[in-house]
Amino acid sequence: MKAAIFASARKTPGSFLQVEDVPRPRLEAGHVLLRVMACGVCRTDLHIVEGELPPVQGQLIPGHQIVGEVVEGATAELPPGTRVGVSWMGGVDGDCWYCHHGMENLCDKPTFTGYTVNGGYAEYALVRRDFTFPLPAGLDDIHAAPLLCAGIIGFRSLRVAGVEQGERVGLFGFGSSASLAITILQSWKCEVYVVTRGDSHRNLAVSLGATWAGKEDERPPVELDRAITFAPSGKVVVSALASLRKGGVVAINAIHLDHMPGFDYDKLLWGERQIRSVANMTRQDARDFLKIAHELKIRPQVIVFPLEEANQALLAVKEETGHGSAVIVP
Repeated sequence: MKAAIFASARKTPGSFLQVEDVPRPRLEAGHVLLRVMACGVCRTDLHIVEGELPPVQGQLIPGHQIVGEVVEGATAELPPGTRVGVSWMGGVDGDCWYCHHGMENLCDKPTFTGYTVNGGYAEYALVRRDFTFPLPAGLDDIHAAPLLCAGIIGFRSLRVAGVEQGERVGLFGFGSSASLAITILQSWKCEVYVVTRGDSHRNLAVSLGATWAGKEDERPPVELDRAITFAPSGKVVVSALASLRKGGVVAINAIHLDHMPGFDYDKLLWGERQIRSVANMTRQDARDFLKIAHELKIRPQVIVFPLEEANQALLAVKEETGHGSAVIVP
């Protein structure tokens, strides 16, 4: 099969991946082999290839927003040809304290798709059967792919922030994940306030129904009940915290954060304001979000790249040049 390979020793800026012919994965117990139909490109992929997340393999096939069809390892529940999604959480040990207490997203020995095991920048992918999610027929491959991480983790962020119906919610940063979360917030009758850089992102936020959209150095015109930060910047977290009412919550949706600057406790955290981090997702998060996404007919804007242009897809995410989520189609 063809696959886009990341070698941690390769240091050429802007050319992180090499498309090569490699052996197709062999079926293992408890797994299914998928023919990859589409794979979304996530900012976490960029953190991996740029070394912001430490390498765990000498060579790796990235990609963790996989849409594929079952070709080997089928069961009665997953017959051949079943179309499934695969996300960042590729497996858990099932034995640790967190798994036994309904917090598998915090598992002590997790598997991460496209990081600790090979992912979906390839023609085929081997994945754990119990970490696949059947997809509704009405959701096509390329529009399903961005839902499988950006969508699910954005949904979990709303849960971690404790968003309730009708609240004022701030989205700090407006990339793929935030643009999917706004539809859910609207269905919950929330007012959405967006703080982000770039006229195109602010215009998109307004077109999707944001109550207000401002620049990164602006503060929303009202105090917020909840805020979710999507940018990998501690400065943005402090800005979100400064926009909260007393008792409000900031949820940090970023797997990598550059640093957390100092801030005035009395002015920003006093009054039982809270900062929470969002770590991974659970399978129940995925099932619940995909059900809601189907009911609300969430369809992200996408930009399609062939596998041979995987580097260009990563650069589109890095430089924010595209108007939509990057999706690789082998």
